[in-house]
Amino acid sequence: MKVFISADIEGIASTTEWKETFTQEPMAAPHVKQMTREVLAACEGAFAGGATEVYVKDAHGSGLNLDPAQMPKNVVLLRNTSGHPYLMVEGVDKTFDCAMFVGYHSAAGKMGNPLSHTLTGRPAWIKINGRFASEFMIYSWACALEGVPTVLLSGDKMLCEDENELHPSLLTVPTKDGSGSLTRNYSPDLVVENIRNAAEKAVRQDLQAAKIKLPEHFKVEIFFKEHTYAEKVSYFPGVKRETANIVTFESPCYYEVLRTLKWIV
Repeated sequence: MKVFISADIEGIASTTEWKETFTQEPMAAPHVKQMTREVLAACEGAFAGGATEVYVKDAHGSGLNLDPAQMPKNVVLLRNTSGHPYLMVEGVDKTFDCAMFVGYHSAAGKMGNPLSHTLTGRPAWIKINGRFASEFMIYSWACALEGVPTVLLSGDKMLCEDENELHPSLLTVPTKDGSGSLTRNYSPDLVVENIRNAAEKAVRQDLQAAKIKLPEHFKVEIFFKEHTYAEKVSYFPGVKRETANIVTFESPCYYEVLRTLKWIV
């Protein structure tokens, strides 16, 4: 069994402020450690559940956060990016049996995490077919495009509650919740334990039944914080400016959605 894991940091058990996510800075060190612990827990659970290969995509920022030396022998770590539209799940393909997402966060426009955002700091929100789009939604659908079911999500409580319905066999592990700039951070040790247990359970289920069918058509709406940026991207092929700050585009092909998002957001 081959498992793909995508790891972010804004949804891990310890982070609250942006400065804690700048992982090349000294003060971020304990949060990098916790990110690593949560990723390793997912790996351990996957192996306990029968996985023989695990690939981990370091999906936060530059993709240079996790220490390769901390990864087990039977884990392949994917660092940085080539520019591929899959971005946070770059490397996933049809050879994988399932995908897991660790340390993810609520979407831009949602309140469940002080660090809520989608892709960059430019959009106030992104909607796909009328639904606020989180990075989890965008890239778990990229996995679905390859026929790979998503079976595990860890992150803030609002994200877990919002996205549970996207995948029929999804197991979720809340790491924290909050309001405004306040976070209620759950015990890092407990979160690690819960991720490991959920990962093992997730890979033991019927993975064929966990697969989803993507919509046949996609309408994407993006509200940019700066109207000047909305003006700039409105010249991209297929992108239409609706208001001072909102642009839209549509496609029957999800790969084209991902490619357009990669270039305009």
